[in-house]
Amino acid sequence: MVPVYSREAVFAAVSPQDAYDAVRDAFVAHHRGDWTMPPKVYVTNYPAGDFRAMPALGGGHALLKWVTSFPGNPSRGLPTVTGLVLLSNAETGALEAVLDAAAVTALRTAAAGVLAVDTLAGETSSVAVVGCGANGAETARMLASRGVTPIVWDVDAGLRTGVAEGLGGRVADSLEHALGCDAVITVTPGATVLYEPGSLLPGQHVSLMGADGPGKAEVALEELARCRVFCDDWEQASHGGELTAAAATSALVREDVTTLGAVLAGDAEGRRDESETTLFDSTGLAIQDLAVARLAFLRSVELDLPRIAL
Repeated sequence: MVPVYSREAVFAAVSPQDAYDAVRDAFVAHHRGDWTMPPKVYVTNYPAGDFRAMPALGGGHALLKWVTSFPGNPSRGLPTVTGLVLLSNAETGALEAVLDAAAVTALRTAAAGVLAVDTLAGETSSVAVVGCGANGAETARMLASRGVTPIVWDVDAGLRTGVAEGLGGRVADSLEHALGCDAVITVTPGATVLYEPGSLLPGQHVSLMGADGPGKAEVALEELARCRVFCDDWEQASHGGELTAAAATSALVREDVTTLGAVLAGDAEGRRDESETTLFDSTGLAIQDLAVARLAFLRSVELDLPRIAL
């Protein structure tokens, strides 16, 4: 009998702080080679959306996430992200659990974005989240859980107001207000550039979470060249993330970009001074999903959470 954990069960098992700690450890384990993964595989059906297969191995478990990204779904009353996470025992190969992919994705996306702010931003008096869908709302919740009052913005007034009121945050006066905060986490579909040439401010940090596939961008190519750039994984980011266009034209090469895991492990410098503008390109790693799914499975047994038999 294989247990199936719903969205509610995943969130009940893994708190925002749990996810933050687990994803931080996963970044370090991946940097050191203890946890491994190949770049994600895209099966595209553009302009509708895409399917992604994401495997990883570490911590005594193996994972495969089969997940979708269909940005037009909310207008149909459907979620943008759907899918399943399969968690197996790495010693026997036995399937141990099936988990809701959207919940796992929201927790690890939030953790990565907030980790990058904590690691790479300087002194901040304002932190904004742009995009209040499932992943953006979870990002705001993670900030609030860490004692930060999030400033939020979304093109949907109802979404931004609901997220702000639910967390004790506040709605930005405008998109420009949000984008001008000391630290910003952008969690949009990546179809529209938010930071045009010359718009990033000295000393600002931006965690770019939305450009997680080919053809997506939240920042203009010209801005990458004048910032200190970090990413989650170079191989993945240079082929399917914010850095893809820059890598294709050699505007950025591997040596220009530092991985967040290297900074967290103490093997690379983060921000060097308060005037430096830092960007973090997140494409979403299977090792992050593994960290959250593994923890959810272990905690669910301890907590005796409801589960469905497969």
